[in-house]
Amino acid sequence: MEKNHSKLSGGKLKKELGLFSGVSLVAGMTIGSGIYYLGSYVLERTNMSMGMALICWLVGGLVSILGGLCFAELGAEMPVTGGLTTYLSKAYHPMLGFINGFSSFLLTCSGSIAALSLAAVTPFAEQFGMGDWTVKLIAITIIVVFTLLNLVGVKHAAVFQNFSMVARVVPLILIIFIGLFFGTQSPNLSPATAFVDGKAGIVDVIKLVGYATFASLWAYEGWTNLNTVAGEMKKPRRDIPLAIIISMGFITLTYTLFNLAIYRVIPADEVNSMISGGNLYLGTETATRVMGQFGRWIVLIGMTIGIIGTVNGDCLVFPRTYYAMAKGGYFFKAMGDVNDKGVPAKAILASSGMSIVLVLFNSLQTLTDWLITVSALINLLAIIAVLIFRKKYPDMERPYKVWGGVPVIILTILCFVILLVNNFVSDPVTSLKGLLIIAVCVPVYFIFRKLNGGVEYDTDLIDN
Repeated sequence: MEKNHSKLSGGKLKKELGLFSGVSLVAGMTIGSGIYYLGSYVLERTNMSMGMALICWLVGGLVSILGGLCFAELGAEMPVTGGLTTYLSKAYHPMLGFINGFSSFLLTCSGSIAALSLAAVTPFAEQFGMGDWTVKLIAITIIVVFTLLNLVGVKHAAVFQNFSMVARVVPLILIIFIGLFFGTQSPNLSPATAFVDGKAGIVDVIKLVGYATFASLWAYEGWTNLNTVAGEMKKPRRDIPLAIIISMGFITLTYTLFNLAIYRVIPADEVNSMISGGNLYLGTETATRVMGQFGRWIVLIGMTIGIIGTVNGDCLVFPRTYYAMAKGGYFFKAMGDVNDKGVPAKAILASSGMSIVLVLFNSLQTLTDWLITVSALINLLAIIAVLIFRKKYPDMERPYKVWGGVPVIILTILCFVILLVNNFVSDPVTSLKGLLIIAVCVPVYFIFRKLNGGVEYDTDLIDN
């Protein structure tokens, strides 16, 4: 195993990244569109209880921090470009690694691009009287534009990405500031308002908190990305866990204050009416009420630039997974081609094509629910893999081990299991659809294996 691990690592990674770089990476990949509209879903699932909704945002952040600490151990002990695909292949079976990669193409990665493009347009639907198909067509146009941008090379895409990184933070800071300091409402933050007569048993509390917290998880997605640079961190034992705690702690606080700021400006009954009427973007309404149309447009423009910046980043990053899978022998060979601009053009086109299909046949909420279900299940398997790796490869070098040891890992596993089981009970149809995507990947694995001459999925090729 040590010889193979050495091959995976390549021995070429330069340890140049410090704590600040780690924090920036996690924060930059986490803050996207989710925070702007998922607050409405969390409120709906808590029966419009503002106090319980804030608790659920805190719980979602805590679960994400625990997951990040566990995932960081995998990144530190196996700093490879295969990422989740490699971890699942080595811990369980190459089939699971393939399922992760192919489900990314069918849903999680392509669905992320689709959901983000829809999220960028949806806030303008009411403003300009757009119908559903108009929203979808504009969302598809966004995907096409950034597909073309990425086809001409990484440099142009990177320039826009840097610009959008700054723009996405402005609306959050603005709404938090004006809401907390200029809001005049005194919202009822008692968690008991989530239940009839303010009374509930422990099982009822767990079910409601679990269901509502699950809706917040996509806003926290991004903590899995630090592992991609684990081999390049100067002090991984110290900096990986600190980067996770600092960045995710900051994001959790920001998200919670963002929602509290909204509650300080918009009365509870009006929040309820807005959500019931399909207006999910409460932040823009908050800015409008305090700063008028000027504030509204600052938030809309900044938010939109940030969201489409994430679309751009996804169009840049995700096709590399399919390119790597093709090199590993388990995807269409054409996906492994690189054009004269130095980019995997066919993989980019395939990724965008799948995203467009998802835009055409799904709503923003449906895509979000599917993404959370499949991503949470994959993340759970990755966290369990921490224990499997310790047992299966006891001599593997581990520059960082999960703080708190096995009890913290088990606690994290239990948190994800409770969230997944509870979501399955509360919304079985959506959960089954997510599982169906995973099931579809199984026969496809054997098809590619047969086409590959019966050779197992080669994660070593992906790493190289």
